[in-house]
Amino acid sequence: MSGASLRARLASIAEEGRSALIVYLTEGDPSVKATTPLLAALADAGADVIELGVPFSDPSADGIVIQEAMQRALLAGGGLVASLKAVKDFRALGYDTPIVLFGYYNPIFVRGLERFAKEAAEAGVDALLTVDVPSDELDELYKPLRAHGIGVVPLLAPTSTAERIAEVARFEPSFVYYVSMTGVTGAAFQGAAGGAKRVEMIRKRCGAPIAVGFGIKTAEDARAVAKYADAVVVGSALVRRIADAGSEEAACASVAELTRELRAAMGKG
Repeated sequence: MSGASLRARLASIAEEGRSALIVYLTEGDPSVKATTPLLAALADAGADVIELGVPFSDPSADGIVIQEAMQRALLAGGGLVASLKAVKDFRALGYDTPIVLFGYYNPIFVRGLERFAKEAAEAGVDALLTVDVPSDELDELYKPLRAHGIGVVPLLAPTSTAERIAEVARFEPSFVYYVSMTGVTGAAFQGAAGGAKRVEMIRKRCGAPIAVGFGIKTAEDARAVAKYADAVVVGSALVRRIADAGSEEAACASVAELTRELRAAMGKG
């Protein structure tokens, strides 16, 4: 798959009359070796797209649940290289579930943009979301990624201006991640700011599918957002289950259970 294929996959899901379920996992939590089995468990349970968080020492956009997961992952030996290996191992098992690497710019910059793009493509990464790179600075990443068939996922927020929203279209994004509120991941969900009208406006101006995330924890939250978003993103709720599980086997079972609940609640239409 590729960035363009990911966008086509989301279009196909929309034709089925439902929103896609995007789930998040921090690589290396609870261990580096557990990451690939967890990816497989999420895919088997019905995740349409998986965001794989690359551990970073200063995850400024994330709340305490993912911050702690990243700390555990770094202590366990997680990082960018391990994340790419986990994706490669996942692909070797025969899975084609799209993978979006989710993280911060510094590890990619240190790796080298061209080198990273090549390695990510070889591993089977479909798209990249860097939470600390605004759209007006995204060209530096977009060009080498596009050359290797990898898409970008820009972030837009309730505070994004009309100009910033329109600018995103030129990247032909795999999808646009709409942050449902001002704040960090894991905060209490109170409905996406602007609701359906805001999401529809962004969709029209960007010409791309819109995924809504930040704060969505329960099946009820996901059901509500699925009524108007092209995709629903759930992260901290799954990461918390991994932290509470106590073993790799229990973690796989727990995240699979929640993923199935979310998919069932989102249904069709």
